Amino acid sequence: MFALMRYLPLAMLLATTALTPSLAEETTDRPVFGWVEKAHIEPWGVEVKAKLDSGALTSSLDARDIERFKKDGDEWVRFRLELEDEESGEVFEKALERPVNRNLLLRGAGGTSRRPTVIMPICLGNTRYEEDFSLRDRSKMNYPVLLGRRTISHLGVLDVDKTFLSEPGCDEDSPTVPFVDEK
Repeated sequence: MFALMRYLPLAMLLATTALTPSLAEETTDRPVFGWVEKAHIEPWGVEVKAKLDSGALTSSLDARDIERFKKDGDEWVRFRLELEDEESGEVFEKALERPVNRNLLLRGAGGTSRRPTVIMPICLGNTRYEEDFSLRDRSKMNYPVLLGRRTISHLGVLDVDKTFLSEPGCDEDSPTVPFVDEK
C-alpha cells in the first residue's frame, strides 16, 4: 500500500499534463512550432523536413559541391541543392550561386574549419523568412534543414514536445521577414 502511495503524485502529474495544452500554446500570440516542421525552400516550394534545434546557433542547409569564388571582388559560393520533396517524393536539383554572407568558424575535436553562410528564403506556416544558412553536405543526416536559435528567434515559440504544428503555405501575398544581420 505504501509503495503504491509513493507513485500516486507522479501518476497524477502525468495524467494532468497529458490532458492539458502545452504552456507555449496557452501563453503566446506568436506562432508555435514543433521541434520538426515541414518547410518550403523558396522560391521553388520544395517541401523538406526541418529540425528546429535550440542547441545550434546557426541554421544549416544541405548543399553539395560547394565551391568558393570571387565575383566583382566579393566572395561568392557556388553549390548544388539536391533535396527530396516530402510531398511529391521527387528529387529536386538546382545549381545556385550566392554571395557569402559570412564565414562560420567551427571548432571541434578534429580542429577548426570555416563554412560559408548564405541568405536563403524559407517558408514556415504562411510566412517567408530570409535566413542565414551555413552550407554543408547533410545527405547522411535525417533532416536536410536545421534551424538554429538565430532563426527560431524570428519564427515564434519552439515547443519541444510537439512536431508538425504548421503547414507551409506561402504564396505571392505571404509576408516576408527580411534578414537582419545581428552581429
